Amino acid sequence: MLFTRKATAMPAPEEALPGRDTPVYVPGRHLVLGTPIGPPFPVGTERAIFGMGCFWGAERMFWRAPGIFTTAVGYAAGFTPNPTYQEVCTGRTGHNEVVLAVFDTEQTTYEALLRIFWEGHDPTQGMQQGNDVGTQYRSGVYWTTEAQRDTALASRDMFQAELSRAGHGPITTEIVEAGPFYYAEDYHQQYLEANPNGYCGLGGTGVSCPAPATAVSE
Repeated sequence: MLFTRKATAMPAPEEALPGRDTPVYVPGRHLVLGTPIGPPFPVGTERAIFGMGCFWGAERMFWRAPGIFTTAVGYAAGFTPNPTYQEVCTGRTGHNEVVLAVFDTEQTTYEALLRIFWEGHDPTQGMQQGNDVGTQYRSGVYWTTEAQRDTALASRDMFQAELSRAGHGPITTEIVEAGPFYYAEDYHQQYLEANPNGYCGLGGTGVSCPAPATAVSE
């Protein structure tokens, strides 16, 4: 199903599946960090949302990072309200598989998370990531503040220069304002913690993301 032409082209809003009014999952607690994966989040934290292929392996990259309060996987940047995984896989909801990373702004920075994002996958592949093909596997940064937007755009340009020097093509990452984040089903949350030998198809380009121009030298 994922290898059809339809799955690699975004649907028009009027073509999207109708979805439902109620969430498919009520968020609980993080299997690794022990923190709530749903709001409200503590004062001093900030939300970051990234799409970088299959969300199982992507979430693990972020929960292992310093300064992370919690993570969760879900669906974003589509049209269908409260979609199920099966619906997302049809390519008819427009959603991307994404990771929500809630971070402590006194312990880490959005720039640090962007480095994990850029280096953790190949952002030049369009509607796929490795063997995973479809609109749900596209590269995306979904900003929650204007400062995040500006930082993401600047880091994209910096990383593109490094990719070009290494012989890679143009970045296809979409950088757009975050809309609704829909939590994925319970069995997807921290999947690789519950299933240590589970599938992870992510692979970076081997190119390092440069430190942001705003970084303070130590």
